[in-house]
Amino acid sequence: MNTATSNGTLESLLRGQPALPASPLAWLNRLRAEAVDRAGALTVPSTRDEDWRFTDISPLTKMPFHPVSSPSPLDAGEIAGLALPEAGARLVFVDGVYAPHLSYNEAGIVVENLAAGSSRHGTAIEPHLGRHAGFGDNIFAALNTAFLRDGALIVVPCSVSVAAPVHLLFIATQPEAVSYPRCLVVAESGSTVTVVEDFVALQDAAYFTNAVSEIALADSASVRHVRVQRDSSAAFHIANCAVSLACASRYQAVSIALGARISRHNLNVLQASKGAECVIDGLALITGHQLADTHSLVDHAQPHGVSRQSHKCIVDGAAHAVFNGKIMVRPGAQRTDSSQSSRNLLLTGKARIDTKPQLEIFADDVKCAHGATVGQLDDEEVFYLRSRGLSDAAARNLLTYAFGAEIIDRIPVATLRQRLEQIVLAQTHR
Repeated sequence: MNTATSNGTLESLLRGQPALPASPLAWLNRLRAEAVDRAGALTVPSTRDEDWRFTDISPLTKMPFHPVSSPSPLDAGEIAGLALPEAGARLVFVDGVYAPHLSYNEAGIVVENLAAGSSRHGTAIEPHLGRHAGFGDNIFAALNTAFLRDGALIVVPCSVSVAAPVHLLFIATQPEAVSYPRCLVVAESGSTVTVVEDFVALQDAAYFTNAVSEIALADSASVRHVRVQRDSSAAFHIANCAVSLACASRYQAVSIALGARISRHNLNVLQASKGAECVIDGLALITGHQLADTHSLVDHAQPHGVSRQSHKCIVDGAAHAVFNGKIMVRPGAQRTDSSQSSRNLLLTGKARIDTKPQLEIFADDVKCAHGATVGQLDDEEVFYLRSRGLSDAAARNLLTYAFGAEIIDRIPVATLRQRLEQIVLAQTHR
């Protein structure tokens, strides 16, 4: 990808986006202005950049994407199959635009559109919005912040435990459209919440989703975060998620990547205070010529932190999966306990996986481990199932399904878990 092409793409996106009305909040206007300046100074990454060397996004720069001038008029019946009956609140965004008639809130906490909520909850938002997902050297985060308007805002008050999940549903309906989903979760001291980010498509054409999420946990807060990307197989999906953990807080994440022609998910978790804990599980299930890239950073900045990460890829056809997971242990972050596992299953000779688990340790009293495996189905396991009466194809399908279902089983929302299990079962039944 040459610089001229990159700059042309950025200029097209910046020029095509309608001007946002000024916010009554001076700090929000400054944030947007800073992001516009950075977006104009940065370029789209290429395979010459170390963090992108396995992920060629040049096809993205060749598409004539445009902002959505008017969202598609959906009604509740058209998205009934996407609803989660367990949800206590739901925010729906159609091509990036908030759809109030499809949204509801019975959770008893702040769950609303960011555009309206920024004025009412500015005191809670200002310390976090645009502060965790930095855009100084990230063109996609800069573009998202520059066009910041509609988005999901969740604020959980001190010591409030929300049993029912909050469902954030981002629906793509228009070809060649670009949208900028945004999510901010503020979990105050001692609070508990489950958030589901759900990206779906109602059409098969190409479009571009550029998403940013920021999740801030105060002392002893707990957030369970489920992220499901099931975009069109022709789509492009770039996402940045930044999580900040205070003292004794706990973050549990399950991320599932099924769709998109090219997808990239950057997850940065900062353990900013002592005794924080995170558990991160991920699954990429791709086929054809899809490319799914996951980059993660768990930054142990303070002592007594715990992190567990398990990432799996099932790669079929001529698809390509990428995983780069870094665990950073800062000086002084003693008694850190961290482990990371990357397990990858190749179903064909043309399937490809590039995996790079990393440890960077600058403290001497720690317990850290990582490992990666890449392979095909175990012949002995296939033989065992065949000896029990299964055909070779059925045995391989069952083992492939079980490999992915292990991650899906950790999703705490039964309806979503069952739907995803059916999708995995269908994709692994060959």
